[in-house]
Amino acid sequence: MVVAGGYLLLTRVTVASGGWTLLGYNAFGLSLLPLLVGIGVLFFNGRSILGWGLTGAGALIIVAGILANLHIYFQATSLFDTLIILGLLAAGIGLVARSLRPHPAPPSGAERTQG
Repeated sequence: MVVAGGYLLLTRVTVASGGWTLLGYNAFGLSLLPLLVGIGVLFFNGRSILGWGLTGAGALIIVAGILANLHIYFQATSLFDTLIILGLLAAGIGLVARSLRPHPAPPSGAERTQG
């Protein structure tokens, strides 16, 4: 149910990307600088905390920049379709949550009735 609802919801979404600018200039190359310096430091000394920090920060900056420049649009959908999609998602998430609950332990052999 979760998969069906998620599929139906995601087919109604259009994603486009915009320009990666900072103060009117293309800033993608600048965002690569910490990643490249970090990789260079790691090749020199693989245990460098500075190298791992720069590499991690550079990767995080790139991922955050990509997410920040996405434009997400939802296509027009009828109320019935929207209710079906959200109902499938809610019911499926409820079933998944119920399956993750701890279940009581089965009774031991002495407590079972012979039959």
